[in-house]
Amino acid sequence: MRKVLVILGQLKDTDAEWMARAGERVKHEDGTALIRQGVRSDSIYFLLDGKLRVEDEKIGVIARLGTGEIVGEMSFVDDSPPSATVVADGTVTVLRLSHSEIERRCQEDPAFGMRLYKALCFFLADRLRGTVRRLGYGEAATLDSDEVLEDELDEKLLDQVSLAGARFDRMLKLLSGATSVQG
Repeated sequence: MRKVLVILGQLKDTDAEWMARAGERVKHEDGTALIRQGVRSDSIYFLLDGKLRVEDEKIGVIARLGTGEIVGEMSFVDDSPPSATVVADGTVTVLRLSHSEIERRCQEDPAFGMRLYKALCFFLADRLRGTVRRLGYGEAATLDSDEVLEDELDEKLLDQVSLAGARFDRMLKLLSGATSVQG
């Protein structure tokens, strides 16, 4: 849940609403690959419910992700093929936002683009810090294959958590078909 709070904490309510309306809520069955290693991805996925496995062709499972995680953001930022495969670990529900829709929104609303890229920078920096903390810098370490990653948030980001949590709740209500969302 924490990762979506990092992203939504940097955005405005209208940005979160746009994501809920522009995105597609998709249910995937166990074993479905949302992202394939080495194959360009055209979407960012917000995990709304369930768990995902992150796998490397040579290593196997390298992470398990829970509700609120985001995947596909690195390929959006640098347009490189994914370095891992992301697979549904049981039935999952995701919000899929296509790169083309996001790019169109960034062109129409440059302030949204600035907020989104800032949010992605916070998100990726937080993920990198967590990886370094778990694996050490230049030291070998192992990840229990059943461990779901739940990094601690940077103290600066904690100020935005409550607001971001409310945004995520409103986003979920919009996606469930609620006719009015209180803000």
